[in-house]
Amino acid sequence: MLSRISKSLLLTAMMTGVSYSFAQQLPAVAYKNPTLPVETRVADLLSRMTLEEKVGQLLCPLGWEMYEIKGNDVLPSDKFKQLIKDRNAGMLWATYRADPWTKKTLATGLNPALAAKAGNALQRYVMENTRLGIPLFLAEEAPHGHMAIGTTVFPTGIGMAATWSPQLINEVGKAIGKEIRLQGGHISYGPVLDLARDPRWSRVEETFGEDPVLTGEIGKAMVEGLGGGDLSRPYSTLATLKHFLAYGISESGQNGNPSFAGIRELHENFLPPFRQAINAGALSVMTSYNSMDGIPCTANHYLLTELLRDEWKFKGVVVSDLYSIEGIHQSHFVASTMKEAAVMALSAGVDIDLGGDAYMNLMDAVNRKEISKEILDIAVSRVLRLKFEMGLFENPYVDSGKAKKEVRSKEYVTLARQVAQASITLLKNEHSLLPLNRHVKVALIGPNADNRYNMLGDYTAPQEEENVKTVLDGIRTKLTSSQVEYVKGCSIRDTVASDIEQAVAAARRSEVIIAVVGGSSARDFKTSYKETGAAIADEKTISDMECGEGFDRATLSLLGKQQELLKALKATGKPLIVVYIEGRPLDKNWASENADALLTAYYPGQEGGNAIADVLFGEFNPAGRLPFSVPRSVGQIPVYYNKKAPQSHDYVEMSAAPLYPFGYGLSYTTFEYSDLHLSALTPHSFEVSCKIRNTGKYDGEEVVQLYLRDEYASVVQPLKQLKHFARLFLECGEEQEVKFVLSEEDFALVDRNLKRVVEPGTFQIMIGAASDDIRLQTKMEIK
Repeated sequence: MLSRISKSLLLTAMMTGVSYSFAQQLPAVAYKNPTLPVETRVADLLSRMTLEEKVGQLLCPLGWEMYEIKGNDVLPSDKFKQLIKDRNAGMLWATYRADPWTKKTLATGLNPALAAKAGNALQRYVMENTRLGIPLFLAEEAPHGHMAIGTTVFPTGIGMAATWSPQLINEVGKAIGKEIRLQGGHISYGPVLDLARDPRWSRVEETFGEDPVLTGEIGKAMVEGLGGGDLSRPYSTLATLKHFLAYGISESGQNGNPSFAGIRELHENFLPPFRQAINAGALSVMTSYNSMDGIPCTANHYLLTELLRDEWKFKGVVVSDLYSIEGIHQSHFVASTMKEAAVMALSAGVDIDLGGDAYMNLMDAVNRKEISKEILDIAVSRVLRLKFEMGLFENPYVDSGKAKKEVRSKEYVTLARQVAQASITLLKNEHSLLPLNRHVKVALIGPNADNRYNMLGDYTAPQEEENVKTVLDGIRTKLTSSQVEYVKGCSIRDTVASDIEQAVAAARRSEVIIAVVGGSSARDFKTSYKETGAAIADEKTISDMECGEGFDRATLSLLGKQQELLKALKATGKPLIVVYIEGRPLDKNWASENADALLTAYYPGQEGGNAIADVLFGEFNPAGRLPFSVPRSVGQIPVYYNKKAPQSHDYVEMSAAPLYPFGYGLSYTTFEYSDLHLSALTPHSFEVSCKIRNTGKYDGEEVVQLYLRDEYASVVQPLKQLKHFARLFLECGEEQEVKFVLSEEDFALVDRNLKRVVEPGTFQIMIGAASDDIRLQTKMEIK
């Protein structure tokens, strides 16, 4: 079989009439010969490398200081040249990143064309100025779009999960992969598969929620969109799954704190989404900052080798989170030196050092026989194999003109709007206040009504003002200027600057009030940052930021004077619509009782304002569903729908049930469920079908959810567990049949010996519109 390169050379010869001999033209050095098997090329290159060159391939230093912009050209910086000379670095992280931490702005950072030129310049330097000419891997942050100037900003992870649409998220993955590869990047950091069971945690916004099945399906769709592990595709990236493992249930909700979960709990809930994404083609896994049962996850041999490699047969690479190898020594205090930490990480199965400092100690460790050369060679081989499979040795360069033209295309801006529309979740609609008509006079109030960066979430680059659409922008496309009056009212956190009186006056002049409140993950140049990039909360300045990495909360209430603002608006007696822009499920108790309509839009991305306006004025019928449970109080935490038996009992002060349950979301229309049928396909697989009819006045979408309960089992099981779901569109009066196949895997549990088995017994099958809204149910028996 001829390789792609060989075929290309042959075709060129045929077209030009030139006689071509592969034997004469192919390089004598085996690793440079594209017709040889990848394994042969890896072995040959590895045999030629010095110890220093091998260690260099495992280093992934910070990349944003490695280039210099000279007009329309980009050149390698002196710092980059010194890095290559001193460390032989094989990859860079966040080369294209721009944000306050990197101090790269719209004026000083890289637009897509310059980004492509920067990648080309760095590649050309290593290809032409190093002994072996090994191309670089460029790794980029991409949880909800490539974190670079000029790219498309999609809703954050929690918003993408709220769509309950793997099909849409697959398209998002394709867009992200293409934008990264067009600019010369190769590795995408994301999706984030941490289960979020504590809304106080600062990174809930990055996750796909609290449930392993929803997280697994959305994560799988994203990975497949990113190329599904087929690196021969031109726009495939190495999708990097974050964070391994149980990072989202840290003690006290504080980022990086220890996590406590039993081994069976890990296998039942926290590991399945990762395994599903790996089976879908993910070729990179990132460790997490936390420890479990006294072992830092970046030094956990069981997780990173015994499970990931030996049991799951994972063929990709494991990368530390930024400086988490140093953390083994400096934070967890289980290694007395940095060299010991590096040895522990490599021995556990960490291939790549994100940060690029700790693994410099490996040369001395190998020379002193504190770790074997064979372990080092295995890690280096994994990195080299992926570079060969991606074809970087033959073609490490990209077309800057193509990047300029195709990054953030109209197609992707439209997709961003579609995903934002699909994510918006209607929680209350008293007396069918929504959708609004086009003749209404609106008072638009609130700190998130016209704040561009508060729409976007963490891990977002600086934006041109015209690129991000706020709620005010969106509403202005629906109404005339005389129909909408905007007053900010107050800030997210600052209690000094407020104009509540003006907001109330505007409300009195209106027919309906739209109050847009919530939180913010918008980083600014006043905020201080740790070496890891996590923000530091301080008392020197009060920015809006109350969410995003490092901004953990002790409460979930609205901050600043937002609650005061809402109460003042309610006192006017005008109909009140409350929209939450948020990165975590904030306290909605007051709004659920007092607002006439209530929505959450999460962080909806660059087209979020248009999408919210589309929903408010009925151009899009909301069908988002909660990917998490909304607590009544922090005293309930953790509160999630698939807790294990026994059933929770109420507290003295309040119900134990969440304010809004997992899977919940309203529509402007209504749906009827009927005709539940169950038929056996095999002894351990069944087809479940039912009919859904749109019985309301509007066309709309329903998210049909199938839950399962094992009534009696050898180990305690959840009272209810999502197994399948489907989002479907129905015109007024239309009826569709929905079919699900329950497989052996759906009935399996992790038994006392930690084996997945199907036990005989009776199972409840529940189908409904939310975890607490079951419309149809039956029982079946596994014999």
